[in-house]
Parts: sequence; structure tokens; C-alpha cells
Amino acid sequence: MIMPFENQSNAAGLEWISEAFPEVLAQRMASPHLHFVSRDDRLYAFDRVGIPATVRPSRATIYHIAELMDADYVVLGSYACDGIRLSASARLLDMKKLHLGAAVESSGALTNLIDLQTVLAWGLLEQMPPPPAMTLEQFLQAAPPIRVDAFESYIRGVMAADHQQKVRHFRNALKLNPGYTAAMMQLGKTYYNDHEYESAALWFGRVPKDDPATGEANFLLGMSEYYRGSFDKAFNAFSFLSNRLPLTEVYNNMGVVEARRGRRAAAVDYFSKATRADPNDADYRFNLAVALFKNGDSTGAARELREELQQRSTDGEAKSLLDMINRGVAAASAGPVAPVPAGNAMLATSQPRVPQERIKRNYDEASYRQLELEIHNLTEARLAKTDRRTRSNYDLARGRELLAQNQLDEAEREFRDAISADYGNAAAHSQLAVLLEKKGDASSALSEAQTAVRLQPNVDALLVIARIDLKKNLFRSAAGEVDRALALEPTNPAALALKQEITAQQAVSK
Repeated sequence: MIMPFENQSNAAGLEWISEAFPEVLAQRMASPHLHFVSRDDRLYAFDRVGIPATVRPSRATIYHIAELMDADYVVLGSYACDGIRLSASARLLDMKKLHLGAAVESSGALTNLIDLQTVLAWGLLEQMPPPPAMTLEQFLQAAPPIRVDAFESYIRGVMAADHQQKVRHFRNALKLNPGYTAAMMQLGKTYYNDHEYESAALWFGRVPKDDPATGEANFLLGMSEYYRGSFDKAFNAFSFLSNRLPLTEVYNNMGVVEARRGRRAAAVDYFSKATRADPNDADYRFNLAVALFKNGDSTGAARELREELQQRSTDGEAKSLLDMINRGVAAASAGPVAPVPAGNAMLATSQPRVPQERIKRNYDEASYRQLELEIHNLTEARLAKTDRRTRSNYDLARGRELLAQNQLDEAEREFRDAISADYGNAAAHSQLAVLLEKKGDASSALSEAQTAVRLQPNVDALLVIARIDLKKNLFRSAAGEVDRALALEPTNPAALALKQEITAQQAVSK
């Protein structure tokens, strides 16, 4: 958990920098081994202990909040600025060892605020296991640039309480930096929270698919389209996300959207998947029951409802539907209810109403990542006792999973870990080549593919080389690499398709 830094400045108008530190430090320190408490979660914890967010808490209070958040580390810090130069100091509190680390300091021109914060991030990482695998200079070069003026508008938008002020600050940040995805997300959330779903969908839809925020962006895009009644677009957004992360709330919402589109069998499938993944969630069982009933399976629906009522006995809709089933109401009556003529109370009460399936509004990637981190740490401990080849193959398999989910940065780390553990792992070099080609780094992709082929010729590496040659109009070389791939796998569809593409482009160029 990163606390806002204490403002020790006398100059006016610099209070926004306090909240800027948690934002930048969390971005710079991000890794698969660290999960950061979000600002919303931190504010929620403050509210739980009855402390206003604007009050500077004592160290004892911070320790109590960190315990509530189950944080392993807390970053504390302060800064002073005269409007021209800024100096900052940060310290790392180890909650398990109850040890406060040595101060990490950084100072320089205020215009270099982001770099100064990046220096602090590197110093803090040095005090945590494992330490950075690069020098400070490399760490600074690897950090994505952020315009200070756009960043200030963004932080002021985060801190603003008024809807219009938030919109103004976030729009200004995007005017200064049109590709600022964090500002896109916050602007989208601002519209979403104010039920302006069309505007929200517009901004969520602009978040790049390879951005770390794409998961939440597509969840909220799906929700925005759902509330607009654009069920096809909502399903597409949820479907994209389901291919990246196996989140039960996403499967549930895909089921809800399928139900709204009248695809009852598909809805049953998605609700079944959500229920199997999390059988203790009462809403998933309720939704499965409703979908089963609409699909003609009253027995299965009653079974799910009884299970759900054991978990949540106060659910009136579940009781009503179970009573309807027990009275022998046919599943066919689950269709749309005809309009009731005014004043006909007898008819109104005689037509049973089947409840609608329940959408999940909360996106909980953080809990999934925490669980994933715990599993990763346990796996790391187990792999530490194995040989290098076993370790390399595990990292390779994990990298392939992440690549299939389009999580390119995480996948790249796994492939490089696999190579580090066993440089002779040709498949790891090959998969890294595929990934680097996908990221647009043709030179590095070619180098890795050539290394993979030298170690052990394989189709993926040969096709990477062929595609890169084709882009250079080296038709003969490209065709030769494809022929080598087909010699290994004569029916490989990617190789056959590329062979046809080479022939077509060669004919056009003559």
C-alpha cells in the first residue's frame, strides 16, 4: 500500500503532488510479484475506520489500515517544493518484520517530477525481494514517459469531488496527451458513474487492447453497452475479456446478455461455468436456476434454487420462483408477459412473473491477481527444488498461456525467465520470437527465431523468419523458410496459408 506523501511545502497549489506519488510509484514498481492497493480501496479502508481522506493519519493508524488491507509493505513519504525544485523522501515499512527501511531520497527540478518519482521507485524496489534486475539508468529508460502537465490535470481530476470538474480535468489531460490511457479510463468511469453510458462506452472503447487496463476497460464497456440495450456490443466486450481472464463475473454477465438476446441454451452454459467456478455465490445459482427454468428444466431449476436459498435464505425472488415451480407452472410461461388490461386485478395476479437474471457490476481482477500471485509464489518455492530444464519448461508453458490471453508483457517475462533457466530451450526462443513479432520488434524477433532454429528447427520460428523476409520482399528466402516448415509439418495451416500469400505477392510484384 502506497500512502499519499506528506506535503511539507510552503508554496501554494502543490497539494496535488501528494496523490501523484502513489500513482507513479505503483506504475513504476508494477510486476507480477507485486499487487498494489488501489486508491479506491485505500479510501474505503479509511472510511471503515472513520478517518476522512484529507486527514493525515498517525503511523499507528496507517499500520492499522495496512492490517485491514492485508498489506505486506507500506510506502510512506514526504516532499517539499518551492514551485521550482522538489525534494522527496520515501521509506518502506515491512509489515511482517515490523521494520522501517532506510530513507530513499530524490531531488531535482519540478519539471522532472516523474523521473524523480521513478528514482524513488527503483530505490524502494532495491529494498524488496527480488531486487531490480537492471541498473537505475536502465530502469529510467524503460519507464513509459508521462507529460507532467497532463499528469497534473489527471491527478486533479482524480482528486476532484464534482462531476463536471472531473470531466474538465480528464479532458484537459487527454487534450495534452491524447494517448493517456489512465485519463481515458477515469473519464469513462466518471461518465459511467453518472449513468452517461454512451459517453462512457466511447472512452472505454478507446483503451488499447494491449494496455494493462484493458481488462477493466472492456468489463465497463460491456456494462455500458448492456445498460444502453446494445446487447451484441456488450457480449463482444465481455467475450474479449473472457479470453484474457477466467473471471466468474464475466461468465455470469455473458450469460445475462445471452438471456437478453433470447439464447437460452447459451445462457445456461455460461451460468453453469460461473457456478462451477464459484459455487458459493448465490447470484450465480439464482441465474442458473432462472435460465434452466426458461429452458424447460424445472427440476434442475428447483435444485439450484434450494441450494441458493441455503446460502441466502432471505432471497424473495428465489422463494417466489421455487414456489412457482412447486405449483407446477410450466416453463413456457417464462416468456414475455402480455400487457394486463387496466383494472383487471384478477388477471394481473394470475400471470406469474419470472425474475430476470442478475448482472454482476463489480470487476474484481485484483482478487484474481492476488490469488494468481499466491499460486505463483507457491510454484516458485516448489520449482526452486527442481532442475533448470523443469523450471524452464514451466515458465514456457505459463508464457504460452499469457500469450494466448494477449498479456504480452507478462508473457515476455515468462519466456525470458525460461531462457534464463535453460538457454538451450528452443521453444522458449521460438515463442519469444512470435511475441516480439507481435509487438512490432522485427529485429529482436528475427534474432530469437534464428537462435531457435539453430538450437532445433521448429515451425513457429521458421514462419517468423519467413514473415519478416516477406515484408522485405525477399520472396525466395521467405519461400525457403516456409518449405522448411512444411517439411516438419506438411499440413500446418499457417505455413500453407503463408506459402499462398508469398506466391500471390510475388506475382503482383512482377
